[in-house]
Amino acid sequence: MPEILPVSFGRPILLIALVLPILLIYWQGRWANHRVSLPADATLIPRRKWLGRLLAISDSLPALILAVVIVILAGPQRLSIPQARRAMTNIELCVDVSGSMLAPFGTGTRYDGSMDAINSFLDKRQGDAVGLTFFGNNVLHWVPLTNDISAIRHAAPFMSPDKAPPWMGGTEIGKALMACRELLVTREEGDRLIILISDGASFDLDNGRDEEIARLLKRDNITVYSIHIAGGDVPEEIINITHYTGGEAFQPGDPESLKAMFTRIDSMNRAKMVQTSAQVLDAFGPWCVSGLSVLGLATIAAMGLRYSPW
Repeated sequence: MPEILPVSFGRPILLIALVLPILLIYWQGRWANHRVSLPADATLIPRRKWLGRLLAISDSLPALILAVVIVILAGPQRLSIPQARRAMTNIELCVDVSGSMLAPFGTGTRYDGSMDAINSFLDKRQGDAVGLTFFGNNVLHWVPLTNDISAIRHAAPFMSPDKAPPWMGGTEIGKALMACRELLVTREEGDRLIILISDGASFDLDNGRDEEIARLLKRDNITVYSIHIAGGDVPEEIINITHYTGGEAFQPGDPESLKAMFTRIDSMNRAKMVQTSAQVLDAFGPWCVSGLSVLGLATIAAMGLRYSPW
């Protein structure tokens, strides 16, 4: 059975007016008892108690309509049932567009494989806020954090490394991570996540800079995952940042394993469900239906169901 929620009123003082329909029904009953029937031609008129009750009910219908109107004017309200909703995750995709990303990877380039895997990943993250940042020696925030991911899907042809401006040619991962951090700290709601996709090492993480960046990201509750899409070992500085922030570093060998790593990231950051608070909703529906039903009965009764002393 559906749960019956209690009803309150926005203007309960108006409920005092319910005394009026109660008095009308009482007066109607008193007046009906004093009526005099006039038999015609000395005909014996049998008493029909059921008919008298039916007539009394029909006479009380206008008073019931007045009662329903008073209740509606009092503003009936109810609390909604609390619902569980999906908690949003803020994900900043940080993609390397340096020249080395044009190296072969599967049937395409490292850049092509990265963008294809990102598209597959986005299918699993409906409802999250996702942003796209390209970086080389400089940083370009291509798509701001948004729930509309269509712009990210169409970004690949425009920022391919062979079309990127010359000042994006190198690899400065530290600068890119700090730029993504500045975006994520503005998001007060939801988890914060950076997915770094690069194929090289970065000189701006040397001399303890990696530890400094990792502490800042950890302080701001930002988790970093790294996908090192190149041969050789993952740079130690990247491993330090990912592990310190609670993430992980991956090294795919082909496009299929790259997609599998995005699936792993998705499984490690499952969408959380949060309970929403109950909201005050208008509850006019049942009263309007009741009022219309009583009005219909009163209309039918007015067509011939009434007292007649002759």
